[in-house]
Amino acid sequence: MEHVIGGKRIVLGLSGGIACYKVCDLASRLVRLGARVRVVMTGNATRFVGAVTLRALTGEPVYTDTFGAEEPGGIDHVRLAEFAELLVIAPATANILAKMAHGIADDLLSTTCLSCPAPVLIAPAMEARMWRHPATRANIELLQGRGVHLVPPTAGRLASGASGEGRLPDREVLVSHIAALLGGGSLLEGKTVLVTAGPTRERIDPVRFISNPSSGRMGFALAAAAARQGARKVYLVSGPVALPTPPDVERIDIGGAGQMLQEVQALAGRADLVFAAAAVGDYAPREASRHKIKKDNSEELILKLQRTPDVLAWLSSNRKKGAVVVGFAVETEREEEHARAKLERKGLDLVVLNNPTQPGAGFEVETNRVTVLGPDGFKRELALMSKDELADRLLELVIETQK
Repeated sequence: MEHVIGGKRIVLGLSGGIACYKVCDLASRLVRLGARVRVVMTGNATRFVGAVTLRALTGEPVYTDTFGAEEPGGIDHVRLAEFAELLVIAPATANILAKMAHGIADDLLSTTCLSCPAPVLIAPAMEARMWRHPATRANIELLQGRGVHLVPPTAGRLASGASGEGRLPDREVLVSHIAALLGGGSLLEGKTVLVTAGPTRERIDPVRFISNPSSGRMGFALAAAAARQGARKVYLVSGPVALPTPPDVERIDIGGAGQMLQEVQALAGRADLVFAAAAVGDYAPREASRHKIKKDNSEELILKLQRTPDVLAWLSSNRKKGAVVVGFAVETEREEEHARAKLERKGLDLVVLNNPTQPGAGFEVETNRVTVLGPDGFKRELALMSKDELADRLLELVIETQK
């Protein structure tokens, strides 16, 4: 990211939400990557985090007052607009979104927004009901129609204690979007990416199936990251999950392993990069009952299982010439040994290893910690982080290892 963000001039606007504390880390990260960062804060934002903190983190003036010019002889909102190569509003509250959508300019941040000719990136953060309110949705649609770029909020625990969509995305997700707008979206320029995600369901009868607890979050995060990084086309083949389709991604929903194989067979010849993140079931009932199996007096029910198609092995063996295939290995003992065996047996370029028994890792959680393994003893351990952040790290690592 440093070669993209280094030397760039970023204006970072904070409106009044609890997520302001997260933006301190974002400002620090951008400065470490070589950017010049000037911060504009609304009066309410200063109630959550002090201007002195952001001045210390950025080494630049922090602007809070329309009439308290930081630069002698200057009009701050005009100077800020001229300075910015990118304007980032994070957190963007429902209030600032409404002002931006309707051209209201009654404080320094809103006047800067109205004056700025540079690209604008908004990262909304608010309570879930406010995010879903028709007025907020209409304002977002209006802003996007004018060319404003959006980083959607993520789901999780909110300041009220409730859970839902409305959290400010993690730092590295924001950095990835910023890099894309400043010219870093060319990491995958012209490339086609295929991602598999989620579980498969192998039918026992019309109302029962064999499956696993995969949430699909890792695969969906990878598809979203690939789209952000400029991929020409991103295909996401997913088992049954309760996740929204990422922007600029074509999603194909499947049920069992056989159906997943059919879909990837149709797409593999186009893909320059494959992330096989799906948790494909290894076994399926040899024969699914056409009708619900009724309970009888027997104390046991015997199911005869057979191997499902090996989707990853097929992808690796039938890849487009020059394509990179990344597999995933979920292991609970002798992890590295088993993951390396999978890497070699299936001819993968990289394998991402994780142990779901470790705290914060594996299925049905928003975080993961992984070890990436490759040929010739390659090994890179990535600490616990959100799956969104991990997706960006994995993309960068793939690009790095294939140079």
